Amino acid sequence: MTFFGKKNPNEDVIGEPIDYKVDIRTVPDERGLRSAVQGASDLYNDRKKPASGAAGLIAKARSDYKSILSALYARADYGPVIHIYIDGKEAAGLPPDTELASPAQVQVVVTAGPDFTFGDANVVNAAPPPTTYRDKVDSPKSAGFARGEPARSGVVLKANQLATNAWRQQGYPKAKIAEQTAVADHRTDRLNVNMRVDQGPHARYGLVSVEGTGRMKPGFVAKQTDLKPGEEYDPDDIKQANDRLTKLDVFKSLNIQEGDVGPNGIMPITVKVQERKLHRFGVGGTYSTLDGLGLNAFWLHRDLFGHAERLRVDGAVGGIGETSNPKDFDYSLGVTFTRPGIFDPDTDLNASLLGQRQVLDPYTETSVEARLGFTHTFTPELTGQIAGSVKRARFKDDYFGTRDFLTIGLPGELTYDSRDNELEPTQGFYIDGTAEPFYEIEYGNVGTRLTAEGRTYYGFGKNDRVVLAGRAKIGSLVGSPLDETPPDMLFFAGGGNSVRGYDYQGIGVRRGDDEIGGRSLFEGSLEVRTKITNSIGIVGFADAGTVGPDPYLDFSQPLRVGAGVGLRYFTGLGPIRLDVAVPLNPGPDDPDFGLYVGIGEAF
Repeated sequence: MTFFGKKNPNEDVIGEPIDYKVDIRTVPDERGLRSAVQGASDLYNDRKKPASGAAGLIAKARSDYKSILSALYARADYGPVIHIYIDGKEAAGLPPDTELASPAQVQVVVTAGPDFTFGDANVVNAAPPPTTYRDKVDSPKSAGFARGEPARSGVVLKANQLATNAWRQQGYPKAKIAEQTAVADHRTDRLNVNMRVDQGPHARYGLVSVEGTGRMKPGFVAKQTDLKPGEEYDPDDIKQANDRLTKLDVFKSLNIQEGDVGPNGIMPITVKVQERKLHRFGVGGTYSTLDGLGLNAFWLHRDLFGHAERLRVDGAVGGIGETSNPKDFDYSLGVTFTRPGIFDPDTDLNASLLGQRQVLDPYTETSVEARLGFTHTFTPELTGQIAGSVKRARFKDDYFGTRDFLTIGLPGELTYDSRDNELEPTQGFYIDGTAEPFYEIEYGNVGTRLTAEGRTYYGFGKNDRVVLAGRAKIGSLVGSPLDETPPDMLFFAGGGNSVRGYDYQGIGVRRGDDEIGGRSLFEGSLEVRTKITNSIGIVGFADAGTVGPDPYLDFSQPLRVGAGVGLRYFTGLGPIRLDVAVPLNPGPDDPDFGLYVGIGEAF
């Protein structure tokens, strides 16, 4: 990467550089055809860089014949005429030592042939219908591999994949295309394709061996795959095993290899790994005009005892700039221990201790909380967790004064997540439900805090360049009176991931000049996300939320609404988010606008 100055365009050129100009003509002059040729042509895509002498330019042109032909096959065109001229002469006939003008004049002329459709589209020895839904694979016909359909080359490749995957799903890991013929009949403009599948032997798992471990226990790695000897082979099992091992976050490389199937149908599995360094640390930050600057850091120790145990220490300080007095900053320090595979490969043990001081507009909290619980993965989309917690806290606010609480809780959570990308979703759903029964010892109250949140995403246009996103959240606190409940168990709204344009936790139940937490919550958001370029996007959004004093929301409190626009810069770590929002019906203490910066979408 060149950070200062300009890179010499001839720096990567071998031999005497030669500049050239390229012109692409298609017959017919159709945008889709021209785009396909341009996308396949190295001459066109490298036109701003000099070629490596005459020999390099001629070699690039000769390579383009095949690349352009492949692109046209993908369009079901099996009879095109392709000419590539350099200084008026066909490139295919030029010797490498030809003297060329500088800049050389390159012309690519492509005359499209007729569109071909499938004549024969046969799969010999196709897999029988599956006996379980889990083994179902789309048929080649559903992908367009059928008589009369456009004969795109990509469809043939997809049909190959589907035909072999159908056998693999039924326990035949070595299924392959044993023979295939593809004949273009130019008299009828038909492509006749016949493929024969060799399913190979039926297989069951053998022993799982592990190679490349250092600190990690090989037996634990094998257990985490959950590939049990004697069970029928299933490619879904292999994928889940890979996902489980990746989730451990201790390997920088991971490869699950399927061995040869023996005469008895047993197929050994070999897991080859390379471990990461034991320690990792990171830093981050957020900023908003309402909440000030926040800084955070963590230190992580991987694989404490050879079973991928993780010890993580997190620290954070916030509210910087909102006040200059360190006593009014937010502080937190926490330690988390995770032991994967505690009962089975899909269950983790989690233990944590968190101390924090939060200085918020509604209240100031000083607390210590300990948790011990379990997380279980039911399916790749569905996870659940349950824990026991003990929290000692002191809260101070203008309305109730100073109060102490000692709370014992049993929080549980169930999450369904089918989003295609966690930080930048374009399709799928996210549904989360929590229930936290608790007993507060100081006041002797029993209560339950309930929340449910749903998010949905719909992308359309080329590569989902426009995404409609929606979010709704409701909450209810039952059993415990409002004035004897820890404020952090009550509901507030407002902030960068809630109702933008309002202070963080700035929306509550009004009591005179004070905002206190409520026993019911509603939040909703709508966004239109549009990519202007591959790295820049804009967002328009509207948020709404309200908090009520009773467990059942009756909208007796005002529904606060905020709206605004945002800018997104897309990176490999996710989109960097900049949102500006204004409250549309602000209360007397609400701000005029809010500015929010962070990584990832608001939801």
